[in-house]
Amino acid sequence: MKRMSLGSFSFRLRLHLLPVLVWLGALACVVLLFSRRSQRFEVLGMARGQIRQIAASCTGRLTDIRVDLFEKVDAGQTLAVINTVLDNEGIVEAELKSQLDAAAAEIEHLMAQLVPTQEALMAQQADREINRAVEMRRFIVDADQTRLQILTLKAQIASDRILLADLAAEVDITETLLKEDAVAPYEFQKAKVQHDSLAKKIQENEILLSQAEADLAEAKQRLDDFAQRQLVHPSVDSALEVIRKEVRVQEELVHGLVEQLETLKAQREIELKAPFAGVVISIQGQANQATLRRPGEDVIRQAGEVIRAGDSVLAVAELKPSEIVAYVSETQLGLVQEKTPVEIVKSRPPEQKARCEVDYIGPALELMPEQLWINPNVPQWGRPIIIRIPEGLELVAGELVGIRTL
Repeated sequence: MKRMSLGSFSFRLRLHLLPVLVWLGALACVVLLFSRRSQRFEVLGMARGQIRQIAASCTGRLTDIRVDLFEKVDAGQTLAVINTVLDNEGIVEAELKSQLDAAAAEIEHLMAQLVPTQEALMAQQADREINRAVEMRRFIVDADQTRLQILTLKAQIASDRILLADLAAEVDITETLLKEDAVAPYEFQKAKVQHDSLAKKIQENEILLSQAEADLAEAKQRLDDFAQRQLVHPSVDSALEVIRKEVRVQEELVHGLVEQLETLKAQREIELKAPFAGVVISIQGQANQATLRRPGEDVIRQAGEVIRAGDSVLAVAELKPSEIVAYVSETQLGLVQEKTPVEIVKSRPPEQKARCEVDYIGPALELMPEQLWINPNVPQWGRPIIIRIPEGLELVAGELVGIRTL
């Protein structure tokens, strides 16, 4: 009977120990799982692409914006045009044109003075049977009139060239607007006809100028030949010399004005081009959050604004993100290094997973973007890591993905 009691006690003891052993085994598994989990980390990352701020290299006025917010652009495409001639320089150009017009008017005035002089000389010729002095004066007047004609043509050509440059710019702008269906083809044809007509007029005046210069050379030659045979009448020469001096003054003035206008005309408009194919985004905000702004917030600069050197006009972002940025907390700093293998998990349909490695680890803790904060009211800091997006993983800029070590 005693032996039976001992066997029964041993059996019961084993039955009581079995749950304890099962519990200890489960505890060991939990400890093992937590130990393995402590060797891994799981964080959220955000996809981002390359962003370039398109800035002006010099101060000028923004004359044309050829793209809109979120418009796709190609590499090398013209995005905006800046005119380096500011308002004060435009005033200078207007003053030069005004002075050139005044010089042309003075030339006409001198020509009007020559006519009465010539008539007086012709009257003296009627009083004399043969007066070689009158012939001499006539040669001088002819040469002076030819010279004045040359100055008039030069002034007219210079003024027309300035207007031609403006018409050429108008043709380019109208053509651009025509491509965008912003104007009717009639406007472009009208601007083109005006430009071609003025160009033809300049060409004809240049031919007349060449002929006038040849006539002046012949007149001077006739004058020199005649002067060798006959003395110039002193009194008439004195009157004509005053006019000739005024003509020389106007000639130098026209020459100087033409040079200054040519210098201003040599200044070209600066075109800002896209550095790569992408999409236009707003110009302000953090680079990794710019694509998340709502349409209309700090969009782009507008035509007519004065841009200083270094000011951003607009920004261009890549069409697809090229990297993922994530932030490692202080407790996870020792769990990740460069070349650490990780797995990227995209939860947005279609779900995707990809294996890659950490490319770069930031040197210091930084403030995380608000999208990665656990509590939107509590800022978080972390050490940034950069992971290049592997081929086949379809992400959009600003999309959140899960990252865990392998």
